[in-house]
Amino acid sequence: MDRKIKVGQKRKHIMTDSTNIRFVNGRPPPHIATLIMMSGLSALAMNIFLPSLPHMTEHFETDYRLMQLSVALYLGASAVLQLFIGPIADKLGRRPVTLWGIALFLLATAGCLIAPTVEIFLLFRMSQAIIAVCMVLSRAVVRDMYPQDKAASMIGYVTMGMAVVPMIGPAIGGVLDELFGWEANFWLLIILGLLLLLLVWADLGETGGKSGLTLRQQFGEYPELLTSPRFWGYSMAAALSSGAFFAYLGGAPFVGTEVFGLNPGELGLYFGSPAVGYFIGNFLTGRFAVRFGINKMILWGCASCCLGLVLSLLAMMAGADSPLSFFGFMVFVGLGNGLAMPNATAGMLSVRPHLAGTASGLGGSIMLAGGAALSALAGALLTPETGAYPLLWMMLITSALSMVAILMVIVRQRQLGL
Repeated sequence: MDRKIKVGQKRKHIMTDSTNIRFVNGRPPPHIATLIMMSGLSALAMNIFLPSLPHMTEHFETDYRLMQLSVALYLGASAVLQLFIGPIADKLGRRPVTLWGIALFLLATAGCLIAPTVEIFLLFRMSQAIIAVCMVLSRAVVRDMYPQDKAASMIGYVTMGMAVVPMIGPAIGGVLDELFGWEANFWLLIILGLLLLLLVWADLGETGGKSGLTLRQQFGEYPELLTSPRFWGYSMAAALSSGAFFAYLGGAPFVGTEVFGLNPGELGLYFGSPAVGYFIGNFLTGRFAVRFGINKMILWGCASCCLGLVLSLLAMMAGADSPLSFFGFMVFVGLGNGLAMPNATAGMLSVRPHLAGTASGLGGSIMLAGGAALSALAGALLTPETGAYPLLWMMLITSALSMVAILMVIVRQRQLGL
């Protein structure tokens, strides 16, 4: 498929790549701050309550491992939803899908607060994953407006803002838990969700338009992506690189509380360490993606992930393991994700620019499905006896495989003469 791109598709690609800003239905596209807020709430909903897991376990009178599924189930639901978000947004437009997604997220968050049992809580927690519309469509909007390398740069700036949220989110969540209880985290999500709904209503102009296809025809576009080796290469580079972080999400709360004995406030402070590196990586992407190209940025990012994990393992083998060493070396993992993720995303969305929304949803689904599995596996493998070893090895293997994926893309592009 990579060699056989129809003339009509080429024209669409050229029109998209040569147009810096698109205006649809007479409305201007959104400000970059709006896109940052959209991706930021998606990230906050994922991790703000993690320091509260021990207290939530006590509240629902359940097992910690069952409570920990709130991460894996959320990621799994996000993966499934993203298969539908992209095609629906390409069909109906970015604006209405985003507004409905935020509204449904608010209802799901309220459900988490009133849930009488852990089973009902987990059901509403899965429903919260609808906020994935903001993450998927913030990226698609950027690709609507900019060509590939510029899109990587702008996605870097958007996700750099998203990095601030997981950096401070768990810390805020830990403090709110100690002061007001675990419910305060979900009240904060409701307040921020309402503010975002108003912001999107006022500022998110339509950038994608409507495809003119039926939903069945829109879903029928998936084979065009699934038969592209470069799409798979970028998708797997993103999925495996981020897989290390998702495994961290599933395992780090256990390591912090059960292995190192941290309280919720301390865990919240340590937990955000990867976000420091993620912020820096996204800033570097914003500055240098156009200069060096997306493939080099992805490769350097995957290498950074591997470096941090090797250093953490060596420290543990030398008997120098501590909260500072374990969480400190995770900065390299965050840096690697900050370099790899925006560029891999831009690559995915640029293989077939006219399917940017579909590609964003499908690529995000692949990434989160793997993330959900790794998050659940990390929670299942860790015990006080094993320490952090299973988590670190799992993260290192996935990071190494992400390097293989991007190297395959580089080889493929050389074959195609791109």
